[in-house]
Amino acid sequence: MTGASWSRGVFERIYAHHPDPWGFGTRAYERDKYRQTLALLEGRHFHHALELGCSIGVMTVRLARQCAHVLAVDVAETAIRRARRRCAGLPGVSFYRGQLPEAFPALPPHACDLIVISELLYFLAARDIARLAMQCLHVRRPGAPIILVNWTGPTDTPCHGDEAAAHFMQQCASEDVRVVHARRYPGYRLDMLNDRTSVRPPEPLHAGGGS
Repeated sequence: MTGASWSRGVFERIYAHHPDPWGFGTRAYERDKYRQTLALLEGRHFHHALELGCSIGVMTVRLARQCAHVLAVDVAETAIRRARRRCAGLPGVSFYRGQLPEAFPALPPHACDLIVISELLYFLAARDIARLAMQCLHVRRPGAPIILVNWTGPTDTPCHGDEAAAHFMQQCASEDVRVVHARRYPGYRLDMLNDRTSVRPPEPLHAGGGS
């Protein structure tokens, strides 16, 4: 499937056929991805995190350990229900179902001090990625990191993972929010964006040794 952004119906059908269609809770690839993503946060605590593309909530549980509040967003109601069950009892975690970017959550400006977008962007068309980037910049506090995780293997989605990351970064660069960390691992890339004036110089993009 190429061209337009994937719709809610596509994802609902995928989740109807399998409770964890991408193996978020079982694959070594996913465990390594979560570990490397959280390592970027260096044990910091955040007040209000926005997680776009939460799926069944595996990463949401981990983010909740470092965040007072997490708003987790996904397009599929089936995924959200499973994420709610997984996160039951965790204080400060809430969920929102919406097709991005059209139904971006109604947050005030500068509400979020962390934004995580994992395995979502390449399901969107280029113009929708650009729009989503602007929405993220609107709700992002100055100095708040934006973390992007993108699969880099073969795909039939509207964008390849590298293309999706590039579209998002290009839009952010127009507002002087730029890449401060970029690294490739087997099967995925991990990028962090922030204000250049508030962080150290970017690390080079090179292959990493995931396990």
